[in-house]
Amino acid sequence: MNKTKRVSFVSAVPAVLVAMLAGCSSGGGGGNSASPPIAAAVPATDTGSSGSSSGNTFMSGVFQPFSNFDALCATPRTGTDPSTGASFSDSQGTFVDENNWLRSWSNELYLWYDEIVDIDPQDETTPDYFDLMKTFATTPSGAPVDKFHFTIPTDDFQALSQSGISAGYGAVFAILASSPPRSVVVAYTEPDSPAASDPANLLRGASILNVDGADLVNGNSSADIDTLNAGLFPADVGETHQFTVLDLGSVEPREVTLTSALITSDPVQNVGTITTNTGEVAYMSFNDHIATAEQELIDAIVQLNSSGITDLVLDLRYNGGGFLDIANELAFMIAGPAAASGRTFEELQFNDKHPVFDPVTGATLSPIVFHTTSVGFSATANEPLPSLDLSRVFILTGPGTCSASESIINGLRGIDVEVIQVGSTTCGKPYGFYAFDNCGTTYFSIQFRGVNAKDFGDYTDGFSPDNVVQVEGTQVPGCSVADDFTHQLGDREEARLAAALAYRVDGSCPAASGFTASRAAVSLAPLSAVDGVVPKPIWLQNRILRR
Repeated sequence: MNKTKRVSFVSAVPAVLVAMLAGCSSGGGGGNSASPPIAAAVPATDTGSSGSSSGNTFMSGVFQPFSNFDALCATPRTGTDPSTGASFSDSQGTFVDENNWLRSWSNELYLWYDEIVDIDPQDETTPDYFDLMKTFATTPSGAPVDKFHFTIPTDDFQALSQSGISAGYGAVFAILASSPPRSVVVAYTEPDSPAASDPANLLRGASILNVDGADLVNGNSSADIDTLNAGLFPADVGETHQFTVLDLGSVEPREVTLTSALITSDPVQNVGTITTNTGEVAYMSFNDHIATAEQELIDAIVQLNSSGITDLVLDLRYNGGGFLDIANELAFMIAGPAAASGRTFEELQFNDKHPVFDPVTGATLSPIVFHTTSVGFSATANEPLPSLDLSRVFILTGPGTCSASESIINGLRGIDVEVIQVGSTTCGKPYGFYAFDNCGTTYFSIQFRGVNAKDFGDYTDGFSPDNVVQVEGTQVPGCSVADDFTHQLGDREEARLAAALAYRVDGSCPAASGFTASRAAVSLAPLSAVDGVVPKPIWLQNRILRR
């Protein structure tokens, strides 16, 4: 039996703005990659031996099965795996064994395996070697085709992916300008978190001016950058940091002390209805495709279904992705059984070595139909899903709308549910993967592309509202509208929600103000019209399958 543990999700480490807040970084933060670099644990490398304990000798173009190198680790783990209760099965190996595993695994499963340059596993350390196991091709806009190639420590993941728990304050920050003069504001907060509770009481739009004595706006020394990173994104529970904050509508800053704690993410927020002259309009913000979202989404749809709504505004502007099955469930709950039952939500296409069978599960490849019953992440499995039975949906997007969130857009368009996009160009990721754990590191390497019922999945430059000034992505009916940090999410006067409400009346849009996903936010732009980067763990910017 294969000793490598294949996991459906892995733990995320706190986002670190090493590059984004560097004094010499190029400004903006609206780049095609939806988040700044993430600090990832470095797997152990050389144990003093340069050879492979498997006895393998490198021959270009010749590959052993990656199972031959499973769990041969430079630093084997000992003890019990907390996620399974079983003892670790690691054996003593070398960094070359770990590289050989990566080489063979990539050759077998990577979507663009034939674009990988075959490099001797002895020539690079393990983290550097993994970085080379990818394509370096670019999209028509010049962005990397594969901008989602990453690793994170396996043992950090389960708490966040399954329950939404991580260290932090409960404030999610938006970086509107990353180089001096910088601008960082609160995008939203988690309920009952240190940031949302007395005495902090941080609200969306509050500007961060100073962190632990470091000037966030103009500080430019290495010490300033380190202090800002450490304070904005605490690595551990129990860290206390001092912030100077300017609240919306205030002229005097105030001091706020925040102590990091275990924060439980609430992925579905602001569920409610808005009364208009043409009927009740539902709104909800959906921020992460994590396990706990399943039951919350079901509860939200049941609540909205009892309100006699005529339209739904689904706010995905800060939702970078996660479990693809949850995107599938939500898409069905929007469209309903008449439109979606038995139809294709997404079809997975692996590399040309695997035209018939899923190379990970062994299942025969066939279209993934819309789920009509719950999967069982946090809800009881196999229960019928409620539905709104809508023929159209308004989706609010930003440059951080990615992957599984884009699958909702693409999947619904594939069955002719009208999608109206209001906001900015999405990140552009029609790809996904199964996560693989080897030697305590979980590797994410693109293994499949997804296409909808119309066989469309070519949106590598994202989806763009069709009135955007400079179109980079696939055009979708709707309005280009920049983010508005002067109103709370769900406020009918917030720019993107207001544009959606206006569009449903007469199809009109305000003057285009949204930035495309590759256009940097303008330093010192007004908070009512600016896009920024909302740093999130990189696994929340992807579509991930369960085994």
